Amino acid sequence: MKPKNEHINQLIKRCKKKDSTAQMEVYKSYYKAMYNVAHRIVRDEFEAEDIMQEAFLTAFTKLDSFKGEVTFGAWLKAIVVNKSLTQLKKNNRYNEVKLSIVKDEVEQEETTLNKTNLKPNIILNYLNTLKENYRVILTLNLIEGYDYEEIAEILNYTNENVRTTIFRAKKKLKQVILVNQKKQISYE
Repeated sequence: MKPKNEHINQLIKRCKKKDSTAQMEVYKSYYKAMYNVAHRIVRDEFEAEDIMQEAFLTAFTKLDSFKGEVTFGAWLKAIVVNKSLTQLKKNNRYNEVKLSIVKDEVEQEETTLNKTNLKPNIILNYLNTLKENYRVILTLNLIEGYDYEEIAEILNYTNENVRTTIFRAKKKLKQVILVNQKKQISYE
């Protein structure tokens, strides 16, 4: 992994000098992953494409603010996530729901989703059936790998609200999976 990071770092240096060849190489290295991030959040191919393009434009124009404290990919991903959430809010498809705090239930209840034998694409399909705020927060946590504090910062929630929402979203996802598994068993 180190040689790839070194290669990307060299490309970034060239991008800072407005080298369009280096920009195209960076784009080719990241566009699929960034499109997938946007698509998982906005669930629309065209919007995801636009968001991904805007994110690259933003990244290349603000490259001087990239200090290298995180990898370029992580920095770019944060831009994509923020632009995706902004787009959801513009479309009024994301309704912020302030939830009451569930005290120790969050720590005590351990979901069994990771023990299931379902394929990831099937779980993603079930995830996409959840209401928007549950789908977005689980996407950020389980798929994009953000921790509670990072999600709280991104969504402008409290840590407790993030923990509660993730807890409830996982519980709902588990219910959806169990109901669908029971349906499959009854069809067999």
